[in-house]
Amino acid sequence: MVKHVILWKLNEDVTGEAKDKVLREMKENLEALVGKVPGLSELTIVTKPLASSNADVMLDSTLENEDALKGYQSHPDHVAVANTYVRPFTEVRLCMDYEV
Repeated sequence: MVKHVILWKLNEDVTGEAKDKVLREMKENLEALVGKVPGLSELTIVTKPLASSNADVMLDSTLENEDALKGYQSHPDHVAVANTYVRPFTEVRLCMDYEV
């Protein structure tokens, strides 16, 4: 099994009701990838971090293996969600992938 963890910081201009909408749509659309992307067995999005955090969103996903991770990264449904609901609204992205 492989864990794929991402932390994002939203663009500074994403505030108020727009921020709520962005976070809701990121969560809904990313979590909907489970069952669509082969090898993606679990995906959790956290959008309500504690005040001590310096990231706005965390993706914590589990994939069958490294090949599944590579397939996930280029899967058309994942690319569409990332290009529509994530990349336009984020300024910082950190990633860690590891075996469990």
